[in-house]
Amino acid sequence: MIEVEIDKNSGFCFGVVNAIQSAEKELHHTDVLYCLGDIVHNSLEVERLKGLGLRTIGHEEFTRLRDTKVLLRAHGEPPATYEFAWANGITIIDATCPVVLRLQQKIHKCFRETQGDNTQLVIYGKKGHAEVNGLVGQTEGTAIVIEKKDDLDKLDFTRHILLFSQTTKSLEGFLEIVEAIRQRIEPQVKFEYFDTICRQVANRLPGIKAFASRHDKVYFVAGEKSSNGKILFEECLKANPNSVFISHASEITAPLPAHLRRIGVCGATSTPKWLMEEVAAHLRKMNE
Repeated sequence: MIEVEIDKNSGFCFGVVNAIQSAEKELHHTDVLYCLGDIVHNSLEVERLKGLGLRTIGHEEFTRLRDTKVLLRAHGEPPATYEFAWANGITIIDATCPVVLRLQQKIHKCFRETQGDNTQLVIYGKKGHAEVNGLVGQTEGTAIVIEKKDDLDKLDFTRHILLFSQTTKSLEGFLEIVEAIRQRIEPQVKFEYFDTICRQVANRLPGIKAFASRHDKVYFVAGEKSSNGKILFEECLKANPNSVFISHASEITAPLPAHLRRIGVCGATSTPKWLMEEVAAHLRKMNE
């Protein structure tokens, strides 16, 4: 008999839970609510909320709205979004994750304090990611985004550097960037870095590795758009090469090998519990 276990530490992080609860609360007394970008990087959860009346829009469509309500997801938005909303009678339901909000405020404060002294504000993160766009917006578009060590050539190591991190990046990757800057910066130049990584997300890495290593096979459930999902699955795969990335239970079609005894089901911070439960139920049914 095959045992199927769901990782109790997988699933939505606090920021995503808060955003979804904010949407559901508002949809209790309105038929349609706009959300600027996918509320979570999971198409099935987005479809569920669409059934309740949540309408996902992009920034271009946002600029055509007037006198309505718009929810801002956990990733956060740049100041320009709030300014446009205020000028056009749009009521903002702000579900920005508190961790992201504190980081935005920190970056904006540093930007104001260093204007005119030639300091470079640097963000370790994924260029074009919604959270990173919001962070860059706190600096009037002047912050430099670094995705990997090769990008450090963008920096001037004779000028002061303040380094921040996208909240969902890995701590290991951030510390590698810190060390690489230390090795290249001129001795007399000031270099400060701020560990702004969300610990609820960062702590998933050792947890997912421990969970994956305890099972014969692992099904990692996440949406294709999830950056966090990609990072966690890489760690899952390192701990257990017999790990498979899926977005839905229907992707599991091959018969389960007879030698399997323990199967694990886990996911990203953007993976709903109900979806992991569907996958587990599907595996148990196949086992019957």
